[in-house]
Amino acid sequence: LSSRFNWSELVPLRLWGRTLGLQTESSQFLLEGMPFRIFGGSMHYFRVPREYWEDRMLKMKACGLNTLTTYVPWNLHEQERGKFDFSRNLDLEAFLSLAAKNGLWVILRPGPYICSEWDLGGLPSWLLQDPEMQLRTTYKGFTEAVDAYFDHLMPIVVPLQASTIHYPLCPQYKKGGPIIAVQVENEYGSYAKDSNYMTYVKMALLSRGIVELLMTSDNKNGLSLGVVEGALATLNFQKLEPGLLKYLDTVQRDQPKMVMEYWTGWFDNWGGPHYVFDADEMVNTVASILKLGASINLYMFHGGTNFGFMNGALEADEYKSDVTSYDYDAVLTEAGDYTSKFFKLRQLFSMIIGQPLPLPPMIESKASYGAILLHQYISLWDVLPSLLQPIKSEFPINMENLHLNDSSGQSYGYVLYETVIFGGGHLHSRDHVRDRAQVFVNTMYVGELDYNTVELSLPEGQGFRQLRLLVENRGRVNYGLALNEQRKGLIGDVFLNKTPLRNFKIYSLEMKPGFMKSLRDIAGWSAVPDYFVGPAFFRGRLWIEHQPQDTFLKLQASPFFKKKLGWEKGVVFVNGQNLGRYWKIGPQETLYLPGPWLWKGSNEIVIFEERTAGRIIQSVDIPYLGRTQYVD
Repeated sequence: LSSRFNWSELVPLRLWGRTLGLQTESSQFLLEGMPFRIFGGSMHYFRVPREYWEDRMLKMKACGLNTLTTYVPWNLHEQERGKFDFSRNLDLEAFLSLAAKNGLWVILRPGPYICSEWDLGGLPSWLLQDPEMQLRTTYKGFTEAVDAYFDHLMPIVVPLQASTIHYPLCPQYKKGGPIIAVQVENEYGSYAKDSNYMTYVKMALLSRGIVELLMTSDNKNGLSLGVVEGALATLNFQKLEPGLLKYLDTVQRDQPKMVMEYWTGWFDNWGGPHYVFDADEMVNTVASILKLGASINLYMFHGGTNFGFMNGALEADEYKSDVTSYDYDAVLTEAGDYTSKFFKLRQLFSMIIGQPLPLPPMIESKASYGAILLHQYISLWDVLPSLLQPIKSEFPINMENLHLNDSSGQSYGYVLYETVIFGGGHLHSRDHVRDRAQVFVNTMYVGELDYNTVELSLPEGQGFRQLRLLVENRGRVNYGLALNEQRKGLIGDVFLNKTPLRNFKIYSLEMKPGFMKSLRDIAGWSAVPDYFVGPAFFRGRLWIEHQPQDTFLKLQASPFFKKKLGWEKGVVFVNGQNLGRYWKIGPQETLYLPGPWLWKGSNEIVIFEERTAGRIIQSVDIPYLGRTQYVD
């Protein structure tokens, strides 16, 4: 680890007019003809408020990194089929240009599949409207959608490549940008359902003007099935087993070695612990990788947050959805603060680079705004007739196939299924609930149906009554072989006394900004009683006297109740921004609220609580992500 790499001149803005970009020569990378090692870190623009992008990039530079890697989430950029959004926090061009301004090269990972503990691995849910859909294959319905998406994405990306090669599809392409490599798909060797698919994705990139070095990314077990001719294979791992990097020689000879994802921590699932990875073990492993001559990308350098309903899920032995925080026990915290990992890595990289690193930027102060009273509420049952127009159907319809959003269906949130029953009896879901249903007779809560509970007893009663199933999409699986089975809501018949239920009214509760705005003005809000059982919306105000700062919202049991009831499960909105889900089972107990999303003066907080509400929430200056457990 001697001081032999000085890349002070190898930064994007100093190399305008270059022609070569990143190349491989034997066992090393060359950048503009000079030996180069990639010291990279992952940060996703869609998980970080735009106002903080530059701060996180400056911290990358101060740590000693020279390259930023990011995924591109198709399901945010094309939420409805044919409607593309690259604005505001999704302004990819601005993000990449900002990386160049701050002296960072970029490895772009455009998918179309990205995994990333993100809903459906970044694939749009409307793809699942096709009952025959085969995701991540050369199935025509999938490739046609990818082609349409890439036709909009690549004109943004191509001009920001590093090599100044004239390409007829992009005549404005005159000066190099920060992109030095582009990844072909993502961990395909762990899926590998179509031997022609990786070639298709590669050609989809090349035919639209991608000229930079292509890479693939796989774990050891998937490496041999994830490679494609013409792309450099890279590895993903956390533990450096003996001979692991040499394993790359089994699929490619005489090429530089790169760890595309060195996992600096791990992600959390609801109901589990908050995983942490020992800082010293992490830094020692990074040092060992570098001693072997490899390049490295830290996944994650800064994790950020799964704002809204965008978290993914695992489905191995059982379904487990990911928490809202994507802190990941990464080099920077969820809110962008330094950890011991940052300073240990900074010391390591500074020894290798052999030149002074920039001073770390000052951290942003965090605020504790104290107790916030939720003083008004409105029951979901009172909202229905005023704001929501039901879809009438003889049969249950899954979320993605509801006729909504210009025929793109519903992607996230909740769906309420209503039908009329006579009498009670035995309710059986036949495992058709995705992912969790609260069951009501009229407005009386009866119980829940999910993957583990598939039957309930409904109380007897006189006359006709309404049976209501409020079904939550807790997040689609983002990794593994079950991607084609990620339809949500009721995906088939539900039976009462062995007879399938029919004639539904179906209400979409996606809780988009338009709905939340209408909710603000609806009549029927009233004072919160001492005890109330949801589902319902609650609202209150946070008053801020001075410049707003980052804070964390803690939803806890209310001191007003002897049994410490309150805030069981739901979603929090601040000034219309969906902060994400909370759930009393943990591990996560606080939600990150970025300062740029707050206003000086009055700030509206709305909480959708599924069951038992509290009266207050706390604004605190320290996050609590749950009891910790070290990654094995």
